[in-house]
Amino acid sequence: MTDILPLAQLGRRIMVTGPTNAGKSTLTVALADKLGVPAYHVDLFRHLPHTDWEPRPTEDFHALHAAAIAEPEWVMDGNYSEILPQRLARATGIVVVDAPLLSRYVRYFKRTLQRQRVGALEGGKDSIKWDMIHWLWHTRGTAEAHRKLASETGLPAVFCRDQRDVAALCAAWDLRLSLS
Repeated sequence: MTDILPLAQLGRRIMVTGPTNAGKSTLTVALADKLGVPAYHVDLFRHLPHTDWEPRPTEDFHALHAAAIAEPEWVMDGNYSEILPQRLARATGIVVVDAPLLSRYVRYFKRTLQRQRVGALEGGKDSIKWDMIHWLWHTRGTAEAHRKLASETGLPAVFCRDQRDVAALCAAWDLRLSLS
């Protein structure tokens, strides 16, 4: 893990990024609770509530994202390269979260089958999807790209390579994770 900066150095608009199912949403809620700011999950902007992750029309997705990043304070998780530049332009700090691929698969199956997920769709009807299983495999090596992007922004950044690093971050910043 990189040195853990004081949380205050990341400012009041923090992006949490990293590969799918690495624990971004869980950390986002803990950070937002600690700072007393809104937690936003970009997946919820992208997908319609009361569905099994059906995508929203692109223009609605972009509008919801634009409205959220315009807020003065937030912690926001998610990637979505098409809107990432706008979020980076507003962010004051970045946390990159990673986890081993096997852990990411276990998290996906557990939270989907148990229907317990931080950042779940309102009224969602989650199910195991081959597209997601494939996506996890396809994105298995993207953590380095997330770390590189964060480093290139010049923003204060913290990098967690696994759940041990997340635990150390939580201890340093006195964060309480709700389990997902």
